[in-house]
Amino acid sequence: MTGQMRSIAITEFKAQCLGLLENVARTGEALVITKHGKPLARVIPSRESGARYLQQSLAGTVTIVGDVMEPALPPEAWNAMTGELIQPARSKTKRSR
Repeated sequence: MTGQMRSIAITEFKAQCLGLLENVARTGEALVITKHGKPLARVIPSRESGARYLQQSLAGTVTIVGDVMEPALPPEAWNAMTGELIQPARSKTKRSR
């Protein structure tokens, strides 16, 4: 979630509770309930989305920006025997005379 969380006074929350809870469920935006200006509780959406698998709840939230099958690094960057990343050699800089 990005941006600032909405906050609401406890008296206003009490008067509008059902609508506010439905809004949290619909938008996924958390709500902070305050008492005398100090945070008292946070209402967050339920993780239960009705999806059979947790991954299904992520549908439509990912943007593919390139070839997902192409390796992130070239084969030369890995040690085939150990499966570890090879640290690139430091470049030698010429000293000024």
